Amino acid sequence: MSGERAAIPGLRSPDPLGRRLPSVYAGDPLTQQLTGGFDEVLAPVHAVLDNLWAYLSPALAPDDFVDWIGGWVGATAGPDWPVEQRRTGVINAVATHRSRGTVAGLRAEIRDVFGVDAEIEESGGTTWSATPGSPLPGSPEPSLLVRVRVPGAGPPVLAERLREFVEANRPAHVPCRVEVVTR
Repeated sequence: MSGERAAIPGLRSPDPLGRRLPSVYAGDPLTQQLTGGFDEVLAPVHAVLDNLWAYLSPALAPDDFVDWIGGWVGATAGPDWPVEQRRTGVINAVATHRSRGTVAGLRAEIRDVFGVDAEIEESGGTTWSATPGSPLPGSPEPSLLVRVRVPGAGPPVLAERLREFVEANRPAHVPCRVEVVTR
């Protein structure tokens, strides 16, 4: 948890401990000061618990919590990526897991994480035929080509991150190539 939430100046407890003490202590200034110190320490805890729903929403959660939530749903964006890309990856993680390992799934993940459309060529295919001996779709050698077109000179960071991303999200038995092409 980030230190930013640990000490918020002026944050008051919604339920001060001094009010809960027996009446014999209600007028004692020392007791009220001691419980006030506890209230100051516990106020951030109350604030987090009162707003727990926001901490569990990827769109609203503090930046450090986005990575934590991403671990729950298997989001693919890394902690060194911009926070908005991480949020998008977490928000869409469950939906993209349904099509993971497919061309459509890889294309959607690249669009979500990098914000670019990818052209994907693969060697596989499926078909059906009522005629025996019909030609098989695809090619016998598995391959995958992911091509992204970017305006101007594409940053080398994009190419490297895209390569790492495709390697982590492609079918394990399919060799792949990644191309970043300038328009």
